[in-house]
Amino acid sequence: MTAPQDPKAELLRLRASIDNIDAALIFMLAERFRATQQVGHLKAEYDMPASDPGREEQQVARLRALAEEAHLDPEFAEKWFNFVVAEVIRHHTEAAESR
Repeated sequence: MTAPQDPKAELLRLRASIDNIDAALIFMLAERFRATQQVGHLKAEYDMPASDPGREEQQVARLRALAEEAHLDPEFAEKWFNFVVAEVIRHHTEAAESR
């Protein structure tokens, strides 16, 4: 990697890119939660359990493989997934309790 001619300008460019990626991630997470809320309402309506350990295990394996392919730490990908799933299960439990 060659040194940029203007390191401050390069830093600003990189940070702007990071900010755009962060915004995209937030919107993608919001879309994901809209979908999981629909799942939660369906589960609540038909008395299905809030958690599906088999599905979660499959997803962890799939996401770890995707992380490796993307050169992202699979442990990090799994931690992220577990964090998100805990929130999803909380939403599903609340949906079931509100019925």
